[in-house]
Amino acid sequence: MSQNFPVSVFGRTQPPNEAWLARAQPEDPVESHIAIVDPHLHFWDRTGNTYLIQQFARDLADSGHRVEATVAIECGAMYRTDGPEHLRCVGETEFAVGIAAMAASGKYMSCRAAAGIVGCADLTLGKLTQEVLEAHIAAANGRFRAVRQSAKWDADPAVRGPGGAKGPGLYREAAFGKGIDALTALGLSFEASVFHPQIPDVTSLAHAHPEANIVLIHSGSPVGHGPYANAADKIHANWLASMRELARCPNVSVKLGGILMHIGNFDFTAADRPPTSRELAKLWRPYIEPCIELFGVDRCMASSNFPVDKAGFGYGSLWNMYKHITDGCSVDEKNALFSATARRVYRLP
Repeated sequence: MSQNFPVSVFGRTQPPNEAWLARAQPEDPVESHIAIVDPHLHFWDRTGNTYLIQQFARDLADSGHRVEATVAIECGAMYRTDGPEHLRCVGETEFAVGIAAMAASGKYMSCRAAAGIVGCADLTLGKLTQEVLEAHIAAANGRFRAVRQSAKWDADPAVRGPGGAKGPGLYREAAFGKGIDALTALGLSFEASVFHPQIPDVTSLAHAHPEANIVLIHSGSPVGHGPYANAADKIHANWLASMRELARCPNVSVKLGGILMHIGNFDFTAADRPPTSRELAKLWRPYIEPCIELFGVDRCMASSNFPVDKAGFGYGSLWNMYKHITDGCSVDEKNALFSATARRVYRLP
């Protein structure tokens, strides 16, 4: 994070460069016997950037790791083109059910892709929020588990990006709190998405709604590019202090990883090759290890954030990285980090 890379490199989803990824140093899978549930995987069909069951199947096979199930995370894909505006997001849940059916056919993999589904809903819509949540549940064939609504906001547009909140403080709004209550009453979880300066908003939300099951994604999204560049020690200290406070909330768990696009300490557009898993572990350990120490293995889940983070490394290298970082953990601790916690949080078989 000591370098000030062009802002265009970070904060945006970048299509993976397969030719560049092929330059990675070959690695055998580390501890390939460990069962994995990947709790953060996207599927989409974007111009020049397609990631559907076929692409995931190839990455999974090449990795050599034992990924038994995944959770499909909303990403604005396959919304309905007609019908009430507030219900169009349900099209993505219908799409994820199709992905799950393709995986279950056994034609592509033995992994239960999209075993759980996290959809999108605007939790500030009052009575309409209830309608959206119930529509997701009805469409999901028993797989709907949570809602993600981003509150990401920063004064700098280069950091803020195109997909965040309209302004600061979304999670503190009264209307949003009512949506959280509606979601919780239906037995659903909430996925919180913020930049690291906003982690206190998640803490406030957790205190205000102690019955809610909240999952903080991407290790709290530490930002190290744009106006946050060249301040690695300060950023880490601020992030750590906020995470320490959040960890005191027993209703919050954390998805590890997913920090490539914001941490800003590896320019995948300029490097000759992808980092090895040990190089990646060195870069990410400061934002992975403290989460495990603060929240414990029963509230932490190793996640891939693929294909977003595929811009920087392969699927196998990612899981090897986690195995290196958790090398000192016990068998039971590894079981929790790689699968058991995700199975419990997302109520997967």
